[in-house]
Amino acid sequence: MSHDGVGPRALTRSVAFLTAGALAVPLLAACGEKDPAGRPVAEQDIAPAARELLEDGGTLRWAVDVLPETLNTFQADADPATARVAGAVLPSMYRLDAGGRPQLNSDYVESAKVVEREPRQVVLYKLHQEAVWSDGREIGAADFAAQWRALSGKDSAYWTARNAGYERIEKIERGKNDLEVRVTFAHPYADWKSLFSPLYPKQVMGSPDSFNDGARKKLDVTAGPFALKEIDSKDGEVTLTRNPRWWGRQAKLSQLVLRAVPRTERVQALAANKVDIAEVDSAQAERIMLASRDKKGTRGAAGPLAGNGPLTEQGLRAQGSVHGHGPGSDLTPAKSLRSWAVAHGSDEEAADHEVSARKERRAAVAEYAAEQSALRGYTVRRSLEPSFTQLALNGSEGPLADERVRRAVARALDREELAALVLKPLGLPAVPVGSHLALAGQAAYADNSGALGGQDTKEARALLADAGWVQGGPLKEVKKAAGAEAETEQKQKQEQEQQPKQEQEQEEKEKKGDDEKNKPAARQDQGIDDQKVGDESEHLAQDGKRFKPGGAPGAYAPTGTRAPADAARAPLAKNGKPLTLRFVLPSGPGTESLRAVGERIAVMLGRVGIRTEVSKVADESYFKDHIANGQYDLALYSWPTSAFPATDARPIYAKPVPAADGSLSVEQNYTRVGTHQVDQLFDQAVATLDESRNRSLIRKADARIWAAAGSIPLYQRPQLVAARTPLANVGAFGFQTPLYEDMGFRKKGAKGPARPSEK
Repeated sequence: MSHDGVGPRALTRSVAFLTAGALAVPLLAACGEKDPAGRPVAEQDIAPAARELLEDGGTLRWAVDVLPETLNTFQADADPATARVAGAVLPSMYRLDAGGRPQLNSDYVESAKVVEREPRQVVLYKLHQEAVWSDGREIGAADFAAQWRALSGKDSAYWTARNAGYERIEKIERGKNDLEVRVTFAHPYADWKSLFSPLYPKQVMGSPDSFNDGARKKLDVTAGPFALKEIDSKDGEVTLTRNPRWWGRQAKLSQLVLRAVPRTERVQALAANKVDIAEVDSAQAERIMLASRDKKGTRGAAGPLAGNGPLTEQGLRAQGSVHGHGPGSDLTPAKSLRSWAVAHGSDEEAADHEVSARKERRAAVAEYAAEQSALRGYTVRRSLEPSFTQLALNGSEGPLADERVRRAVARALDREELAALVLKPLGLPAVPVGSHLALAGQAAYADNSGALGGQDTKEARALLADAGWVQGGPLKEVKKAAGAEAETEQKQKQEQEQQPKQEQEQEEKEKKGDDEKNKPAARQDQGIDDQKVGDESEHLAQDGKRFKPGGAPGAYAPTGTRAPADAARAPLAKNGKPLTLRFVLPSGPGTESLRAVGERIAVMLGRVGIRTEVSKVADESYFKDHIANGQYDLALYSWPTSAFPATDARPIYAKPVPAADGSLSVEQNYTRVGTHQVDQLFDQAVATLDESRNRSLIRKADARIWAAAGSIPLYQRPQLVAARTPLANVGAFGFQTPLYEDMGFRKKGAKGPARPSEK
């Protein structure tokens, strides 16, 4: 999970409350209909080039946030740099294509398939006959078995952070020969393609000591196009070199260096020629793109930094000339400036200060201009990350424990406007995300947002009214929590009161469009097998309350419920308390767009009578002290999506359960909203080997996650990568697993096919 620049990893109408039995989900595509998964919203941007067009050799320096604490991806402190090293030096049975779908990695496996389903599921891997570890030993069943035992969860001496899927294996054995590996499962496992990627040698996985400590700072045995040469903690570098035993296409680069560069220093590192490629934020990307457009380099630089007048030497000499010194004078720019200041009424001491300040600004301009000139050698490659930003609603307590209030929040949001706010300025498609469990292009994707409904201010107000939040009435004085650092949105309220014309226009727009745009997604039978997903009479919210069944499904208030006429301009109250939600946002660098989205959301909520108290907190405490601990009502953060949602997404949406110590075990479900039905759909999906049935169950689970309104997906995160212009086959990968052996520098003047060849 992450927000923009912050966050740990790991890497959905006649009654107000609906019983689960009355819940509708969007109709799924029938046979012969268009695949609802569609295509990725944005194509990858990696400057593709055929291998024959690339130089043979060269070093690519790639910026990472920090050096990896461990090289073992299955440990708790593994990070993106860990994954990058593993991807370049270790085997993987499958890798993802540009659509985010798993494809067999033919460098290691000739075939992998389910060969038996009864009485047990058996997967047979036929390994590439040339696949060997860097010590010369063949990759084989012993390596698979060692990894299974380490990650099965049966031996607590292994300090593992994740073992999903491995606990379902019953045994691993050699097949007919050394190139065959038979994996037998104790329980059917749909996501078996997620296993053994990466695959570590038995030297790492064979004992708790080697697992826990042996692969933290070294990998003596590898089997990828690159091998680990060294980790230089002093200089902050990890160096990978070509693997001489690699049997596949030889890496075009001779070295790949991962260099630790803080995100705030990426532009300076690029300009100083310290790195060749780096992920950047939107402000940094804009500066780099400006440099490529401004061929003169200094034209755009002088304006914001120079103050009054030009700071070029010619400009300063011109100023001196105006004040009685001829063009041939030996007057320096500094003397000229001092003379100008004294002539305009400053005393000599003030003039000296002015000279000093101007010198500093001049130096800053020169530095900026030099950096802009250097940045002209880079391009910004743009796509969308395989992750999305969501609005999380904490349903454990307070107003948001009421499902009607959560749905009102969701119906108040214009998700298209929020997506456009972030993505449109970057030239990326501003398409709201329609699923919690997959993104457009991935096999399990379908837009299930209709299970909750689109933006509808009137419906949001009606839901709030039915939940008891009404205009007027006495308000009890409520003390703020000590140290909350809350910024009450009084300014927001005043702006709303000053904009009756905008409110009227908004209401007229809604009146015209809501009837068509926000009709129930479907009032027909949606094809959910209620007998298979358990007791559907349970209320969707995690507190387990029950409410009257009946009526048409959807996020709608009772027919005839009247919203207060001035709900957007007056506080809503219930039992003497105003409807105010704590909105927590990060305050650090790189999170500006997230804060902008939060501010826009606060305005949207204000239109339906929901007030927000915004707390901007330090990045290091944002997740730990607020999200994980449940100290928020509303928050913005991101989740990665997976090609295997039945396995990877379940902990994020599982219903919280009481722990042995009496606390609530939420796993990764930080909204604390979940249902038994969603859990059961995940359980069915992960045990279903029929891929079509598996996708159908995942989509049904997502529709129920939408209806519960614990989190609202907003937009796919932008992926911005600054790369040296001649670099090819690297950049904004989108879903695809990088092919490290195909990265390289294009030959000067080389022209030819853009696609990497298979030679």
